[in-house]
Amino acid sequence: MAQGRVRQEGIVVGVIGATAVAVWFFVADIIAGHPFFTPYGLGSLLQGFFGVETPMSIPATIMVYTIFHYLAFIGVGLIFAAIFNAAEKEPSILAGLVILFVALELLSIGLTVLVAESSALRQIAWYQIGAANLVASVSMGAYLIRQHRRVFDRVAMSMRGM
Repeated sequence: MAQGRVRQEGIVVGVIGATAVAVWFFVADIIAGHPFFTPYGLGSLLQGFFGVETPMSIPATIMVYTIFHYLAFIGVGLIFAAIFNAAEKEPSILAGLVILFVALELLSIGLTVLVAESSALRQIAWYQIGAANLVASVSMGAYLIRQHRRVFDRVAMSMRGM
């Protein structure tokens, strides 16, 4: 497995997922009449998590959160890319992807509970987070499936007993 390919693919996949979520919440915030509410709220929550006592300005909070958001998605993208590239040699590794996907869904549920408990973010409904998660998953998955079509063809043939 070429590490350069995994790195490049992981970064692209992470950026796709992060952008999909950012656009989703940007549109949701615009419709609700308060642009950048979600990244500011999550940025404020992130500052509190790291013990920042003097809050940053609104633009700085949004910028710091956006950087964190993209780095987190790139980290997930790198893991997904590594799994898909390893599956080129051993398609059964895709079972690990299922386990990872379930773990990330549980993390998403945890985030939803955290957001619901935060007074600053109560306006973000659980279904908005779920929809953003779905948009990111579909976007990232579509890219990886296109890049690794052979893996899915091999899995389909093995499931048919060929």
